[in-house]
Amino acid sequence: MDTSPGYPDGFAVTVAWVDGAWTVRAFDDDFSRFSTSIKAVRNLRSEGAAFALLNVEEEYFVIVRPGPERVFAFISDATMAVDDDFAADVLDELGIDIPDLDPDELDQIEGWAEGDFDILDDLGLSEELLSVLADDQDSDPSEIIQRIADEIGFGDQLERAL
Repeated sequence: MDTSPGYPDGFAVTVAWVDGAWTVRAFDDDFSRFSTSIKAVRNLRSEGAAFALLNVEEEYFVIVRPGPERVFAFISDATMAVDDDFAADVLDELGIDIPDLDPDELDQIEGWAEGDFDILDDLGLSEELLSVLADDQDSDPSEIIQRIADEIGFGDQLERAL
């Protein structure tokens, strides 16, 4: 029996290292433009690590971490870009082509992750572990994001923010 709270519309949070502790805040994101998520992180003006975790309608998750030269991003299911504009924007930002798949066959295809697998490596979440978490077909995006938060050390703050 699934006892997770579930987030049918998804959620978006910013995460920043401020004054020696993690600060997690929910923000409004309708997942219509990827630039909204990028701007939310850039507006934090954090001197430490700062990124966003996005649970897009409980279908897939995205991590976004703007850097001075480019935006680093990770998407848990690149196949979503076939018929989801937000996912397509993420792949476009990464310079990755939208998979050439028939939208009617997406339910029969196992999705795959794309992007910067080492996006949180400096914070203790290895690219290997992120890959394993993204491949977990039995967990919802909210559960995987919670596991990422627990691994890095802001699990309690994430739960309070949501």
